[in-house]
Amino acid sequence: MNTRAVALSLVLFSFAAVNTQAQGVHLGIKAGANLFKVNGQSFDQGFQFGYNAGAFAELNFSSRWGIQPEVMFNQTNYRTGAKFSDVFPEGPNDFKGKLNYLSMPILLSYRPIKLISLMAGPQFGILMSGDQTLLQNGQSAFKKGDFSMIGGVQLNLMALKLGARYAVGLNDINDLGNSQTWKNQGWQIYAGFRIF
Repeated sequence: MNTRAVALSLVLFSFAAVNTQAQGVHLGIKAGANLFKVNGQSFDQGFQFGYNAGAFAELNFSSRWGIQPEVMFNQTNYRTGAKFSDVFPEGPNDFKGKLNYLSMPILLSYRPIKLISLMAGPQFGILMSGDQTLLQNGQSAFKKGDFSMIGGVQLNLMALKLGARYAVGLNDINDLGNSQTWKNQGWQIYAGFRIF
């Protein structure tokens, strides 16, 4: 089963499993900024600005516990290092590129008080488009799937949601078949609005 099928199955399972038991089900939209990098020896380790946008659901088991699945468009901007061509002779040095992912976080939410939600969980990403070819031969440099863990905090101001998270990539996204490991990593900040 490929990454896309696994991610879709998990999202559908989460919705189905809690829909009948949830004390509260809410839907909303959100958008914000990403400060991401591709963590690896061949890349500049400065964080690059991108953006995120999408939709979320709040599936509450109780006044404190719930699950927040989301479907997000996430942009990861990256920059190759000054010596990228030393490792990959056909590759560009100091090249700015971007990777666009369809991301599906499934986050466990804990609310110690109504104002604050602490969140953590996995995120599955499908590479949709971007600057995927770094070598002159046109070979795709990045794998189609990404798997990350996310942790963060969200402020709940009635229907308005303000949050910050840190995402750490767990799988190697290098598809060039050498010994270097590349992983997505970075911060997300966002504002959301619960529609109902």
